[in-house]
Amino acid sequence: MKTIDSLGDLRGKRVLVRSDFNVPLDGTTITDDGRIRAALPTLRRLTGAGARVVVTAHLGRPKGEPKPEFSLAPVAARLGELLGADVALADDVTGPSAQKVVGELADGQVALLENVRFDARETAKDDAEREALAGELAALADAFVSDGFGVVHRKQASVYDVARILPAAVGELVLKEVESLSRATGDPERPYAVVLGGSKVSDKLGVIANLLTKADRLLIGGGMVFTFLAAKGLEVGTSLLEKDQIDTVKGYLATAEENGVEIVLPADIVVADAFDAPAPAGVVPADAIPADKIGLDIGPESGELFAAKLADTRTIAWNGPMGVFERADYAAGTRTVAQGIVDATANGAFSIVGGGDSAAAVRVLGFDEAGFSHISTGGGASLELLEGKELPGLTVLA
Repeated sequence: MKTIDSLGDLRGKRVLVRSDFNVPLDGTTITDDGRIRAALPTLRRLTGAGARVVVTAHLGRPKGEPKPEFSLAPVAARLGELLGADVALADDVTGPSAQKVVGELADGQVALLENVRFDARETAKDDAEREALAGELAALADAFVSDGFGVVHRKQASVYDVARILPAAVGELVLKEVESLSRATGDPERPYAVVLGGSKVSDKLGVIANLLTKADRLLIGGGMVFTFLAAKGLEVGTSLLEKDQIDTVKGYLATAEENGVEIVLPADIVVADAFDAPAPAGVVPADAIPADKIGLDIGPESGELFAAKLADTRTIAWNGPMGVFERADYAAGTRTVAQGIVDATANGAFSIVGGGDSAAAVRVLGFDEAGFSHISTGGGASLELLEGKELPGLTVLA
């Protein structure tokens, strides 16, 4: 992939940067600015080189029309605080306000265009529509830097099409993401363990299939584990279950045995009377879940088991929490596994936290991010790399 060095002298040049500022908001308050902070190395490098930086990004799902609740105004304010300089925000994506704001930029300054998904052409399936928006974005700049890893798996105007028009390169964040994830997808140092959680098996079908040819161990938790337990003929009560995936999971179990891949399932489960019950009903063996109970976390024995299976690893990829970690009663499993990964990392393992809920869990549960080798900013993109897919936003920069 082409890097920023390939763009030459950028002093006085307008550089369009595609960042990922899809941050969580409580009203207009940013509750986790991790993705904004992750963009700083590229933005500081460009401003330090004297470029006039024009950032385009999205927030939420406004479905192709301007909606005040999805404005990037809070992002512009926080970005300015982190950069220590004002960041002008255009009122539109490529219109008169964007043109005026970009035209007023001085060397080393940063401006932010309004939410690119306010324009329906950004995500259009029609190539011509996307290319039209990409042309308008390209008219605002002399070069393009792709630095929104969370969107590089999307064939969208500000990710893919604009890179075909302008001299283009990857930013510091995307480069770091690809290099880090390549350590788990290329020739990983072994033993190589993958921790998979989250709600559904169907969300990770391709990942599991690919990992059955690459990993030494798969540790399965979260809501998806109940489909694995059901595939082994066990009662799962009222827990989340994808009945249409049971046969697929049976195939995974058989393939894992053939390939010598160890699949580690929980030994015990924290159950409740219902998802919204005020407190857990208790902890039960994984092979003795009552028919009227729902599983919401792996149990303490499982946490210790998973941590033990991570202790001697050299490479770890983690994607998906072990339970409903947002609720204190069901956070212990995720916390124990996260601590196991931190301990393994301290002993020399290379660990990747695969974005999305896993990255959120690290922060919500109070872990020092430095305890992990790499925390990805892109859940979907990191999953697709683990799956072995080619990502449009990266292939266009080859």
